[in-house]
Amino acid sequence: MKTDFDIIIIGGGINGAGIARDASGKGYSVALLEMNDLASATSSWSTKLIHGGLRYMEQYQFRLVREALIEREKLMEIAPHIIRPLRFILPHSPSLRPSWLIKLGLLIYDNIIRRNYLPSSKSVNFNSLNENPLKENYKKGFEYSDCMVEDARLVILNAMDAKINKANIMTNTEVIKLENDGVKWLVEAKNKINGASKKIKLSSKVLVNASGPWTDKLISVINKNRHNQKNTKLIKGSHIVVPKIYSHDKAYIFQHFDGRIIFTIPFEKDFSLIGTTDIAYNGNPSKAKISKDEIDYLCKAVSSYFRKEINSSHIIWNYSGVRSLFDDGSLNAKDITRDYKIETDYLNRLMYLSIFGGKITTYRKLAEEVTKIIDNKFGKKSKNWTSNKPLPGGEFSPSQFNSLLKKNIKKYSFIDQKIIERLFKSYGTNLQNILKKKTSIKELGIYFGAGLYQCEVEWLINNEWAKTASDIAWRRTKLGIVLSTNEIKSLDQYIASRK
Repeated sequence: MKTDFDIIIIGGGINGAGIARDASGKGYSVALLEMNDLASATSSWSTKLIHGGLRYMEQYQFRLVREALIEREKLMEIAPHIIRPLRFILPHSPSLRPSWLIKLGLLIYDNIIRRNYLPSSKSVNFNSLNENPLKENYKKGFEYSDCMVEDARLVILNAMDAKINKANIMTNTEVIKLENDGVKWLVEAKNKINGASKKIKLSSKVLVNASGPWTDKLISVINKNRHNQKNTKLIKGSHIVVPKIYSHDKAYIFQHFDGRIIFTIPFEKDFSLIGTTDIAYNGNPSKAKISKDEIDYLCKAVSSYFRKEINSSHIIWNYSGVRSLFDDGSLNAKDITRDYKIETDYLNRLMYLSIFGGKITTYRKLAEEVTKIIDNKFGKKSKNWTSNKPLPGGEFSPSQFNSLLKKNIKKYSFIDQKIIERLFKSYGTNLQNILKKKTSIKELGIYFGAGLYQCEVEWLINNEWAKTASDIAWRRTKLGIVLSTNEIKSLDQYIASRK
């Protein structure tokens, strides 16, 4: 096993995986260490959107919006299977802002960059729609385009591509000791495999701290002189999932009375995802849970717009994630910038970088900036490449999505159409590898429920670092919503039996 690297990255979220992909493709030897599963923290608890951030325009963050919209187009092209167009309906409430101001904002949002795939915004009269789930006092509004994303899968695909480029991706590997001898960073980690743990020792020329909510804590471990320094604000964002509120496939965006933006998004076919809250958080990031106040807040926010009243009894699932935002001095959580900051520092002449803030939409750009800093350190001039090479399974144009889906439905006609649709939206062209030479249902292997077969489970274990039922049910897929307790137990038993 290789133990000496150019770069060691600590943190297996979207930023860490994106940096690993970018750097390994530029010829650096890379190791990524994640103490749990990939995307096990913030990166799998997002609102599942790739977007420019329409609301950031009101904060005059035009550079952030423009960069995010450029990235939205590029990400659609490299991952058209997991990033897909989504239309948003914005009901107009005259008490919040005038119609002309919204039109102007959407005009800028549409034209701040050149769009290749998404339609323009437009005004909407709700009385003319076939289905209007909104309360009668909302007569008009607007529609515009952004994208939805399988957030945890985006992390996995970046890690897969990094592995193709010889990066060493180590999950369930926790850093327990960090030293600097003036020549190299010396990292001691504990690797948890099959219930046992094994210590490993690694070294590198550069260290990247991409540990999200744990960034400040890790800085104090890297550099004892910076103990208890606070660069981040931890913000808890919670979401609820309920049976779908309406039958169409568009999302809604609302502004609550306190100025917070709330989304209602079609989710996993049969559900609606509602979120998010923004609450300052001081606890253990891995133990964040939704509060009763947050549940009441989200239910009331959505019920104030929809005819169907939502209450806690409708909730099928909820989740909370802690975002690590760069502390820009804002007192209100919703006003803290979502822009990222890359901090470069040295200890005994050895470089270490720390990542603060950012959003899933701009992860690829962040990764390019990180490797540019490392290039300067080594006197290299690498060529950027990640915007032109598809992520695994995304080797087709966004405009081909529907035609390729139909071909796969026809080719695998012996499998339920809904299952093929889920598989294609998750794996894209790798669907062919999962179902390789399969000609009947029996050949798919053990059926675990909710459309999950043994052949998919084997793919996830062998190619995507899945080690537990939770890894599969909640991050590689979202089937945990529909799998029963017994089905998840059966899946765990199967995984244990093959070790």
